[in-house]
Amino acid sequence: MNALKRSFVDCSTRQTQLLRYKQASLRTCCLARRNYTRPAFAPKPSIDIKHIRQNPGLYEQNCIDRNYAAHSKASWRIIELHEEWLALQQSARGLRERNNLIRGRLAKTAAHMKDAEGKPPAPQNKGSLINEAKALKAELSAIEAKETQLQDEIENLAQDLPNLSSTHTPVGLEPEVVEYIHKHPESTSGEPNRVWKSHVDIGQELGILDFSGSAQTSGWGWYFLVGNGAMLEQALVQYALSVARKKGWLAVAPPSLVYSHIASACGFQPRDQNGEQQIYALEQAEKDKTKPQLVLAGTAEIPLAGMKANQTLEDINLPLKTVGVSRCYRAEAGARGANTKGLYRVHEFTKVEMFAWTLPDSVEEDHFSSTDASSSEAVFTEMLSIQKEILEALGLHCRILEMPTTDLGASATRKRDIEAFFPSRRGKDEGWGEVTSTSMCTDYQSRRLHTRVRLEGRKLEFPYTVNGTALAVPRVVAAILENHWNEQDSSVTIPEVLRPFMGGQAKIEKA
Repeated sequence: MNALKRSFVDCSTRQTQLLRYKQASLRTCCLARRNYTRPAFAPKPSIDIKHIRQNPGLYEQNCIDRNYAAHSKASWRIIELHEEWLALQQSARGLRERNNLIRGRLAKTAAHMKDAEGKPPAPQNKGSLINEAKALKAELSAIEAKETQLQDEIENLAQDLPNLSSTHTPVGLEPEVVEYIHKHPESTSGEPNRVWKSHVDIGQELGILDFSGSAQTSGWGWYFLVGNGAMLEQALVQYALSVARKKGWLAVAPPSLVYSHIASACGFQPRDQNGEQQIYALEQAEKDKTKPQLVLAGTAEIPLAGMKANQTLEDINLPLKTVGVSRCYRAEAGARGANTKGLYRVHEFTKVEMFAWTLPDSVEEDHFSSTDASSSEAVFTEMLSIQKEILEALGLHCRILEMPTTDLGASATRKRDIEAFFPSRRGKDEGWGEVTSTSMCTDYQSRRLHTRVRLEGRKLEFPYTVNGTALAVPRVVAAILENHWNEQDSSVTIPEVLRPFMGGQAKIEKA
């Protein structure tokens, strides 16, 4: 952490901070605006704005490292707005004192109090006091409205900042390869003339994938799993659930529709920084325009996190570990070409997702994870071990990556991905494609969802959250088809761990 902090320069006084902000070339933050209205019942975010004000350079550099350039000056803007707010507080203090004095004098007048000479106060004195009181009230109302406006702007800027990056996270664009699962099939295969085929061709040859039918019903990015393809999906889901449940994870069936403000609190915006659509929002009828907007969840992480919004957990119940199966919906605005053909990039898919709340393990108020073993670190490690167990058992060649700052979502402080080898993608990224992801989010989500934990001594804090993919079905189906294809008999060998969920079937063959 000290090495990270040395790369940031923080000013020692507010005046220096403001001067630096005013001299910055990007004075105005062109931030993405929310396209929904936060309903009254929504969780009230509790961002540590004081930490942002005390470390503006830290947050600026963090935004730059994470490719949030439009937000890089937000911390300095927050300081400027806070200074304006303090100035209003100071000016209002004198007005309130004067207002209280006048109200006291008017109260005495109403009680027919006598002045120093024993005579009732002059009517014109009372009238002037009333007029002054009205003027003061109007002036104070205007100041209070401005104070509220400033506080709202500060909170919005703070909420839109990404989480601080972990010291484990490489800065830049390149991930760090941590380890491999199984040996590369091309380097160890005893079949030099082995034929590699795309899962699209394999699935259509075996009659288990139908893209032409889905093109008619839904368009690009959807698909039908047919026969053994559909059964393979169910087997994968059941196997992933069985692995997680044996390790004490609580199965949850979450909803697919969530409020926009819940998705936003988890770090998922309906549109990304470039204005491209990320998640699907439901169109509301005119009569429902006043109701909170609903979106389709891009991952079970969102409803699972929202399940404990506005709630207080007990420390003895943490870590609380859940595993949910859901349909996931992604707008996936990226390019559509040969590299995204088939099951690799789709709009709707089934995923088994792990989500957990743990005790906070920050070092004092530094907002960084402790370097010592902690509950969130332990759960993060457990999620990775579950992912490795599943992918190893499925016989897939994979690599585990420590992801760089530019690849982190808004909520993550640290992320590890596991990529599998897809023979059909050898022309892109040497065949590697993401199949799982695990993220530590510290208190980013719990602060925005107002989920708290009661610690020993009854102190209330914000728990940490950790999430990770147990199994994303379409990509794993694609990897199994491509890696376990047998050209000699035109079949796919079903991994042994899946066979009990497929009635003992060992191969998928053409019907």
